[in-house]
Amino acid sequence: MTVPEVVLHEYGPAVSAPLSAAAGRSLAASGVLQSATPDPGRDGHWLLRAGSRVGAVRTPGGPVIRIMPKTPVSRLFFLLGFSLDPARAWRDSREGVVDTGAYDDVVPALAHAVERQIDGALRQGVLQGYREVEESALVVRGRLREAEQIRRHFGRTPPVEIAYDAYTADTAENRILRAGAERLLRLPGVPGPVRRRLAHQRVRLADALPLVRGQELPRWQPSRLNSHYQPALRLAEAVLRGSSPEHRAPGSEPLAVDGFLLDMNKLFEDFVTVALREALREHGLIARLQDPHHLDTADLVRIRPDLVVRTGDGRVPLAVVDAKYKVEKADGLLNADLYQALAYATVLGLREAHLVYAAGRRPEHFHEVRGTVVGPDGRGVRLYQHSLDLSREPGELLSALRDIAGLLAGATAHR
Repeated sequence: MTVPEVVLHEYGPAVSAPLSAAAGRSLAASGVLQSATPDPGRDGHWLLRAGSRVGAVRTPGGPVIRIMPKTPVSRLFFLLGFSLDPARAWRDSREGVVDTGAYDDVVPALAHAVERQIDGALRQGVLQGYREVEESALVVRGRLREAEQIRRHFGRTPPVEIAYDAYTADTAENRILRAGAERLLRLPGVPGPVRRRLAHQRVRLADALPLVRGQELPRWQPSRLNSHYQPALRLAEAVLRGSSPEHRAPGSEPLAVDGFLLDMNKLFEDFVTVALREALREHGLIARLQDPHHLDTADLVRIRPDLVVRTGDGRVPLAVVDAKYKVEKADGLLNADLYQALAYATVLGLREAHLVYAAGRRPEHFHEVRGTVVGPDGRGVRLYQHSLDLSREPGELLSALRDIAGLLAGATAHR
């Protein structure tokens, strides 16, 4: 039986879809979509409008909802890959484009990319490591757990309570890769050939125990031994963290929204701030992401700029940046964003603040704020607006952000 599908587009027009009242109310309360309201013109239908989240979700007894991104999928996965691990060359030779196959939809491309990464990680064999095991046994191995022996068996033997280090494939790294493959196998829209390859990778990782749903992911430490695993691990963790939880609207049954969603707001913010942080290191500066401050002297109103540039010792703030996944208006003005940027500059005692948009009319321009002369040159506070064209090649995107980093580094002279 074919599961019906509803195709939405990121920030596109609303689409009427058949949904039960309970599922519609739960979907509306879940935050998955920008809006979900009953369709006044069709009984049993709801008007669904996508926001910044892209991917696919499956509602119980309802259709699969696919949300197509405005950004090309290959570029979207470049943003994701760079945000997860900018220092690694896990992007292929085409200037950082992740191998998403020929797929132009988020979930098929994601499944293909993860399977390829897992396959690459396992080419050198399944990673093994030492793990402490505690168990009851008929023979002594390792060291005797005397307290447990007395508490459980009153000193009688056998069995004996022992602990030892086992060299095993049941490591945190293999558990995460197996869980990522299994999660993708449950997603709607994974193509048959990719599904078969994912099932094969799961068999290769059969010695790793499955993860318990709801528990935190096991921790692993980057090292020389697992360096070839790291690209696959970071992408698998993104899959596991991008899974949708169960949602419940007041007065309705719980709705298990099963799927994978990427929030483009968060993805764009992560990419911009990570790329700027890496570029600022070349100027001997550090960048603090989500740097917490307070707007008022009573410390009641919290603010958290996306990125604050500081001197190499971290003491003196030099510039502040906020990333906005939106398009500038026709007149180039987004008043609320400018007020926010001015608040950041005021709190930090800065002469400038920067807003980076996903698109705009001009690559860069600024507004000088009246009544804010803060230097001997008579210049007031400047609020810069930068725009990135996400359809550009990865190298061009990074070059544009390096130019912005150069401007941020130049703020040192104005201090």
